[in-house]
Amino acid sequence: MHPTVIGLFCGLLLGLAWATGGFEGLVITAALGIIGFVVGKVIAGDVDLNEYFGGSSRSSR
Repeated sequence: MHPTVIGLFCGLLLGLAWATGGFEGLVITAALGIIGFVVGKVIAGDVDLNEYFGGSSRSSR
């Protein structure tokens, strides 16, 4: 799916969340969307969290 179409759907869903849940609903929906995006990137292998949390870069004793 083209990134423009994905962005359009995200904007429509955020607008729907704002219309039904107010500003708090919009913020919660956006935060959960960002978390889902990051989890998807990690699962796809585009983001390596070891460099942020120091998983494999630790020296063994």
